[in-house]
Amino acid sequence: MNLINSSNSLGGEIEGIDLKKPLTETQIKFINHSWDERLVLVFKNQKLDDNDLINFSKNFGELDPPGPNPYGITFLPDFPEINVISNVKNNTGIPIGNLGDGEAVWHADMTYNEIPPKAGILYALEVPENQGNTHFANMTYAYNQLSERLKNKINDKTLIHDSAHNSAGMLRKGYNETNNPSQTPGARHPLVIRDPQTNKKMLFLGRRPHAYIIGMEVIESEKLLDEIWQHATQVKFTWTQKWKVGDLLMWKNLNVLHKRDAFDPSTRRVMHRTQLKGDIKIAI
Repeated sequence: MNLINSSNSLGGEIEGIDLKKPLTETQIKFINHSWDERLVLVFKNQKLDDNDLINFSKNFGELDPPGPNPYGITFLPDFPEINVISNVKNNTGIPIGNLGDGEAVWHADMTYNEIPPKAGILYALEVPENQGNTHFANMTYAYNQLSERLKNKINDKTLIHDSAHNSAGMLRKGYNETNNPSQTPGARHPLVIRDPQTNKKMLFLGRRPHAYIIGMEVIESEKLLDEIWQHATQVKFTWTQKWKVGDLLMWKNLNVLHKRDAFDPSTRRVMHRTQLKGDIKIAI
């Protein structure tokens, strides 16, 4: 195995491994070390079925079931640990997956839970050519380069993380819309947290729409969040995954934000995704 670092602030490719085969302890240790260092890893040219994806994922923690989707269904009843990310519909017009073909805005996954997933793993089965890229932003770098003024303003602040909408802005089944972000349902987390492995400080933002900083006037919260988000998603903090069939990507959910570009709705994009259960409550 070999790790090829990207030239950006995060991201790397591990080559020289077939993920269909059981991993050795040495391989798992190498991947974990690389993952701690680069936060996002890609393995190219893999040929995995759903059992392979689950078996690989379990090397790095306990699997967490997918969050609720707008349709209230389980996409793969035989593999309930797997979420399907797709714009494809079956012959009866029912979606086979979640998130459609629109842009998925900058976010971290399921941070509306008290203990969010610690990682996501995504495998490409069908992808449109040169479309639907996924971007990642390093929240440790983003925190480190905040002005002292902004660090002082947010270090003791708590943020509501919206549970009512998915990252494509779709209302989840069983929720109602609200126009007042201070009434947003979801977990309360510190705006600044520490990496449980390295103890480094990082921003913890969840997603921008419907977010609210507790104790502030709504207009002040909106202004401060806009400023933080504009800073945190600068190009210098980011790395982009340009998908090919057979790519497997794994990322540290608490350490990064990610988003997906929109793509042509007449094309097909089918991804299977697992996530690893969080094991600690978010720490200041």
